[in-house]
Amino acid sequence: MLKAGMIIAERYEVLGKIGTGGMADVYKAKDHKLNRFVAVKVLKPEFREDKTFIRKFRSEAQAAAGLTHPNIVNVFDVGDDEGVYYIVMELIEGITLKEYIAKKGKLSIKEATSIAIQVSMGLEAAHNHGIVHRDVKPQNIIISTDGKVKVTDFGIARAASSNTISSNVMGSVHYSSPEQVRGGYSDEKSDIYSLGITLYEMVTGRVPFDGDTTVAIAIKHLQEEMVPPSVYTENLPYSLEQIIFKCTQKSVGRRYEKMEDVIADLKHSLIDPQGDFVKHSDVDTDAKTVVISDEELGEIKHTQKNRSAQRKPEVAQLEDEEYETDYDDGDDEEEYQRRRAAARERKKKKRKSQSRIITILGFLVGAVVLAGVIFFVVKKTGVFDKKEENGQVQQQTADNNKDAMVTVPDLVGKTETEAKALMDGLQIGTQMVGEEASTQEKGRISSQDIPAGTQVEAYTTLRYYISKGQEEVTIPSVEGQTAYAIQKSLEEKGLSINVQKEYSEDDGTDYPVVEPGYVIAIFPEEGTVVKAGDTITMTVSRGLDRGDSALVPDVVGKTEEEAVTLLGKWMDIQITKEQSTDVPEGQVISQSLEAGEAADPDQPISLVISGSSQPSESEADSSAQTESVSNAAQQQAAANGEVWKCTQSLNTPQGYNGGALRLELIQDNAGVSQATTVSEGQALTFPYKLDITGVPGVSQGTLCVYEMVNGEYQQLGSYPLTFEKAQ
Repeated sequence: MLKAGMIIAERYEVLGKIGTGGMADVYKAKDHKLNRFVAVKVLKPEFREDKTFIRKFRSEAQAAAGLTHPNIVNVFDVGDDEGVYYIVMELIEGITLKEYIAKKGKLSIKEATSIAIQVSMGLEAAHNHGIVHRDVKPQNIIISTDGKVKVTDFGIARAASSNTISSNVMGSVHYSSPEQVRGGYSDEKSDIYSLGITLYEMVTGRVPFDGDTTVAIAIKHLQEEMVPPSVYTENLPYSLEQIIFKCTQKSVGRRYEKMEDVIADLKHSLIDPQGDFVKHSDVDTDAKTVVISDEELGEIKHTQKNRSAQRKPEVAQLEDEEYETDYDDGDDEEEYQRRRAAARERKKKKRKSQSRIITILGFLVGAVVLAGVIFFVVKKTGVFDKKEENGQVQQQTADNNKDAMVTVPDLVGKTETEAKALMDGLQIGTQMVGEEASTQEKGRISSQDIPAGTQVEAYTTLRYYISKGQEEVTIPSVEGQTAYAIQKSLEEKGLSINVQKEYSEDDGTDYPVVEPGYVIAIFPEEGTVVKAGDTITMTVSRGLDRGDSALVPDVVGKTEEEAVTLLGKWMDIQITKEQSTDVPEGQVISQSLEAGEAADPDQPISLVISGSSQPSESEADSSAQTESVSNAAQQQAAANGEVWKCTQSLNTPQGYNGGALRLELIQDNAGVSQATTVSEGQALTFPYKLDITGVPGVSQGTLCVYEMVNGEYQQLGSYPLTFEKAQ
């Protein structure tokens, strides 16, 4: 078990344990390179020598690293540090769906349907990338404090092309599909089954199959029918119950074909709760014996034989030829011989026709072989080499790589020239977004927004900062200032702050010597000169130790500094930012613990704070610079009468939830990847008609679409564009 204060990979500072699983523990940590809080999953010590578990642990990261979707927990980094195997993930403030169901007993129909839709959208994105989760259950679904639902823990996910999944990596048996408990092949439909069981539990508050042992539960999945959920929830809509039934069919062929169909029916159920629109398969593999009555048998015997009308034409023709050779007592000998001669003539013509076809095919095969020999001989002379190298091969490579994932390189410590050389041919755009103080030499890249080693889609833009060097900083006086204000001031000067919280001494009057949220001590001491990049340890007061119970203050409407100071007694304050039209920027929108109630201050408390909807100053400057260069090029092209336009229609991006969008065009301009912001900060109506002016003479480009989620843009997808010269 890791302890608070430990540093992993010289980057991630462990703050505390937040969860545990079968093979790994999860810790909250701070990424000092990118100055953000993350979740770090660390393999348990007893499994570190087991190569099989290590392989599964790494496969989790590889499966999830390429998935970027609002309903999937993002994976940022993976590695090992002196035998400590870790995965760095997005930190989600919230609770699991299992905890939420336990808290509420059962969920409302609308709430359960909404959660199921979001889970389905996340799984659909994974399936589209060839990834099957194989362990869908409420414990692996997180509901964040802002209501966003995310699927996590692709612990036993593997590429859908894998052959089988063995029983020893089967997920929780309560949610496993019949094919999984058999240890057989499992695919996307296994996830659909597990989703159906999860939806059953949401609306009833219980799982459909339970028992004393895992074997007993597994047998029920294979043999028993579930109790209809409407037995436990009387007001359950008919359509939602039918969706659950279709998801949880024991026969794979009777379930939904894909998540897209599940999502469509779930959305339909919100509009027409009692509708009979869920289509069940009529295929019956049980092959039940059918008993035919004497009356029905008589009807069959006396039905006229009109075979030709009921058979396919080609089958009917072959059968009729056979019928014509049958002897009929009612025909005379001459008629019989005539019909036999006609049948022989038809067969003779058929054989001639087949022989002619074989001859023609032989000529064609010979011509193809001859053409291949000629091409090979001419190719050996080198006539086609240069043309093929510059044309067809490059086009084929571009086609093959267009949808491939690209590994992000490590640019930190390199000059911009070195970075451009490293990025050449990688199909990743780059953008310098500002300068910052760091331990890196002045003028070199100090940090990047996507960690090295991350798998991203081609044409993703990688943003980086340039180091201003290690500036000298004088530690200020902490007297009369909140710990929040001092920490922000020092971090802006390039210092890393290690915050430690301790209870204060009693001043003798039952009051603390140092009020909660204020600094007890700082090291190095005030007046000391340090360099940017150094780590400062700041001890913050928690007030007097009153045990494991403290009154929760009301911080809604307070500024972030006021809220953090008032909650000085709390050991772990988790903050997320969210755009709001009602609450001014920087003020608290909501808090996870109810004001006025007693709570354990050693437990975390979450705050949602109104964030800015405007781009940062550095982003605005960078965007203005990019648009200025683009406009200048377009004006020059227009002056020369050469303008290249794209007017395609863009359909609704997968996973789009109606938020503000950013459209970014990536084009290859003379060997350099050029990024241009097409639109930003607007919610668009789809299908959306594009009207984009591109780089003159460049006919291809890629449009990257991002949606604002929790104050940050997340990529929804990328789309190839074609540009044509305007007439």
